Amino acid sequence: MTDGPVHGTWEPEPAARWEDGFLSGNGHHGALLFGEPDDERVVVTHHTLVHPNGAEHARPPRLAAELPALQDRLLAGVRDAAERFTDGRPLQWVQPFHPAFQIRLRRPRAATPDHRRSVDFTTGVLRTESQGSRSEVFVSRADDVIVQQVEAAGLVVSLDHRLPGAPDTLMVGQSVVRAADGALLTLCVRYPDSDRRYTGITLVVPTGGRTALIPPGAHVTGAESVLLLTRVVRHTGELDTAPHIEALRDLVPESGSEPGSVTYARLLDRHTPLHRTAYERVTLDLAADPAERALPGSQLLERPDSPALLERLFAAGRYHLLSSSGLFPPRLTGLWTGDWATAWSGAFTNDANVNLQTASAACAALPEVTEALASLIQRQLPDWQDNAREIFGTRGVVAPPHSDGESGLTYHFNREYPLHLWTAGADWLLKPLVDHDETRGEQDPRTARALAEVALFYEDFLTRTDADGHLVVVPSYSPENRPANGSWGAINAAMDLSAARHALRTAAAYHPERAQAWRALADRLPPHRINADGALAEWAWPGLDDTYDHRHLSHLYGVWPLDEITPYDTPDLAAAAHRALELRGSENDSAHGHLHHALVAARLRDGERVAHALGQVLKGDFFHASLMSAHYPNRNVYNADAAHTLPAVLVEMLVQSTPDRLVLLPAVPTTCPRGELRGIRTRFGAALDLTWSPTEATAVLRPTRTHRVELRTSSGTEPLYLVAGEDHVLRLEAW
Repeated sequence: MTDGPVHGTWEPEPAARWEDGFLSGNGHHGALLFGEPDDERVVVTHHTLVHPNGAEHARPPRLAAELPALQDRLLAGVRDAAERFTDGRPLQWVQPFHPAFQIRLRRPRAATPDHRRSVDFTTGVLRTESQGSRSEVFVSRADDVIVQQVEAAGLVVSLDHRLPGAPDTLMVGQSVVRAADGALLTLCVRYPDSDRRYTGITLVVPTGGRTALIPPGAHVTGAESVLLLTRVVRHTGELDTAPHIEALRDLVPESGSEPGSVTYARLLDRHTPLHRTAYERVTLDLAADPAERALPGSQLLERPDSPALLERLFAAGRYHLLSSSGLFPPRLTGLWTGDWATAWSGAFTNDANVNLQTASAACAALPEVTEALASLIQRQLPDWQDNAREIFGTRGVVAPPHSDGESGLTYHFNREYPLHLWTAGADWLLKPLVDHDETRGEQDPRTARALAEVALFYEDFLTRTDADGHLVVVPSYSPENRPANGSWGAINAAMDLSAARHALRTAAAYHPERAQAWRALADRLPPHRINADGALAEWAWPGLDDTYDHRHLSHLYGVWPLDEITPYDTPDLAAAAHRALELRGSENDSAHGHLHHALVAARLRDGERVAHALGQVLKGDFFHASLMSAHYPNRNVYNADAAHTLPAVLVEMLVQSTPDRLVLLPAVPTTCPRGELRGIRTRFGAALDLTWSPTEATAVLRPTRTHRVELRTSSGTEPLYLVAGEDHVLRLEAW
């Protein structure tokens, strides 16, 4: 390959909209940089900041005693039975995610309007340069602090909570006090009708010059540079800020002993290896035109067929995914928002979005993302147990459809979305953790315990049988769809069948002592149904007709992310799944629907369909200049689904693996005739580098364990014998 893709993006104009602001984060704090040169703003976010709205007190509905009667009615054909399976409460959304405040940097307007802003994906540094001023900001993984360095003739620094959608009823207190040669700014926000609050603290450290206090901010003049260190603390009741202030001061040497620029460089040096090492594990080079690689992101977005655009979006997607994962995995908006009115509460939406966004974590070598998901699940397992007990009267666990990060309880119900009926969520959310265990060849005891809990749920829940003796999943819910001739609560949704089978068999693999019983239970589940259109039916129950025009593809869970349905092992079911994909509409053009479609198409070796689904997103104006994405076309509703899912699509079209199989170049679009993908992890424990052109391909495998796997290419099948520690080179003349 020639010069590699640029690992960053830039713009020649300021970001007037916060949606176009460049992003940095460490999985706890986030920073969103936008604004005019004379009024630059850094919106500060934190994963824990959610607005109390009553959901903090919500509990699962106590419906277990009514479950047998509901099952009787559904099995008897009462279509709307599930619509009455509620305790009568109104719809309650989870607590909404929101921004903390903005750090405002006011400085003299430059005489000439030249401007450049950029983000370096390898370090997470956001940079703006204008005539006579320069600023940089990053969010440290080493010290969990937002670090800024500003060079300007004069600078007014303030903390401002006034962002779009901020409630007028917020109770806000601010102060500014002298701190050595600089200043200390604090802002405390209390939510209305609550004792919950958060406090932001910014330490202002100038190198030289004078600092005047102009409450609630500080005015620095004549300084060589100004260093700003910011943290946010979520708390209940009064906060003793002293230890938090002292922690910031500990990052800065005593006054005069070290210039601020040196402190900034030292903090950046502590952070960079932690971020760069993770980001650089995997790279994609599509041999793009160097001139296109040099374009600003906004101009590159106008070239949807450009390999340079795919390179940059792949790099940006991995960067944003890594930057938003730490305390939690990414929310609907990743780790960022500039508006208190976040769509769908900015939640962790579990019935599609979390798994789509984290789909590349195992294969694209981001264990940091998997660990963030694992941590969230582990903290919420007791709540998942409450869901199982209160709603279904069982042991084990049931995952919620939505979470705000604080609670894993299920309480979302309305007629169109009876999400408390969804039982597949635990298997769906644990699947990335199982993939991660397979890549490293070790079973995480936390995953083992969680899988055992899922199996216990199915032991107690799967008690009804059909006329053929198969177990019946009842009630059953296919997110977020319903039969064309039925109600939202139904029977034997394909996703529920696949999830139950997978969970029981996977739990058996982690727990040999229970393997026989759990595999036997899985074997009693019914097969998938093929409908009159030759398509895999969304509900494997006679008389339930499919609704095709829908953004979700939950019924194809067996194809992706599972390996239950493949062109190699189950060709008839794969053909039916492909027919189901052909018939599927896009409903409201949600980004996650298009890219979910692409992931399934890649597993079914349909490169043209992958290219079409990708094209819907690339040509639909889904990406802001920040290269963060939107939920709908024309950049409508800030949302991370497309940005974070796209890298997984590009990997899946090039490399797929199971613990016993490697599939190379299964669905390469004609727009990517050559390229190089380096650092991919396989589920049989080998790192992989792949290079391809129209006439040949080369794959280098670096196995960590000795194993025999099956190689699949367009030319056929052959065995691979891999030896731990010995590189294995594959050369393909046709693929």
